[in-house]
Amino acid sequence: MVKGALAVAAGAAALVPAELLLRRVNPGLPPYLPRQFHRLLLRGLGIDVRLHGAPARARGVLLVANHLSWADIPVLGSQLLGQFVAKAEVAQMGPVGWFAGLQRTIYVDRDRKRTTGAQRNAVAERLAAGANVILFPEGTTGDGIDVLPFNSSLFAAVEGLDDAIVQPVSLAYTRIRGMPITRRRLWDVVWLGEVGIGEHAGDFLRLGQVTAEILCHPGVRPGDFADRKALARHCQAAVADGYAALMRGGDVPRPASDDVPL
Repeated sequence: MVKGALAVAAGAAALVPAELLLRRVNPGLPPYLPRQFHRLLLRGLGIDVRLHGAPARARGVLLVANHLSWADIPVLGSQLLGQFVAKAEVAQMGPVGWFAGLQRTIYVDRDRKRTTGAQRNAVAERLAAGANVILFPEGTTGDGIDVLPFNSSLFAAVEGLDDAIVQPVSLAYTRIRGMPITRRRLWDVVWLGEVGIGEHAGDFLRLGQVTAEILCHPGVRPGDFADRKALARHCQAAVADGYAALMRGGDVPRPASDDVPL
C-alpha cells in the first residue's frame, strides 16, 4: 500500500507539470497525460482493468456508462480518452477536484433545473470542438445489482445532432483477489456516498487486487432514434445487458470491427 502511494506521488510529480505546460502551449490538445496518471493510480489502488471491444475511433464522441464508485473515474480514464461530466461539488473536493480540473472535467449543478440549458451547451461545445465526453446518465452511483434508468435530459447535448456518435459503455467490478464478486461483496466496492470517500478508499485498498472490466458497445447515432428518450432507453438497455454479462463471468460479446464508428 505504501509503495503504491509513493509510486502515485512520484508519477503525479512528473506528469502534472508536463500536463500544465502542454495546456499552456496547446490548450486544445486532448488530455493524454491524465490517462497515464489514471493508469498509475490504478497500480496504487490494486485495480486490474480488462477492456472488451474498443472505444469509437472518432472525435466528439459522447460515451455513456453506468456508475458504481469513485474508482470509476480512474478505471474509465485509464482506457477512454475523454473529459468527464461531474457534479459541481467535485470541484470542491480538495486534491480530487484539482485533478478533475486537469482532466478538463465539465461541472454541472444537477440540483438546479434552470441551469440545464447551460449544462447542455457546455457538453455540446466540447463535443463540437472534437473532445470526447464521458457521462454517467444514471446521475448517481448504483448499488451494483441493477443499472439504474438513464436520465434522458442528460442526452440533450446531442439532440438535433443526427450524425453525432453516442457509445454505450458497461463497467463492472468482477473479482477480488481472483475470486468472483458475490452480491454481498459488492458492498466492498460500490460507493453510495453514505461513507466518506477517504474512508471508503482506505477500505478499498485493503481488499487486495480488484478486477474491473469495461465493455464498449457499438456506437449509435441520435438520428436513428425517435427522440432522446428512445436514445437513452437504448443506451441503458445495452449497458445493463453488458453489465449483467460481465458479472456472470461468461463470454462477453465482442462487436465486429465494422461496428466501431470511424
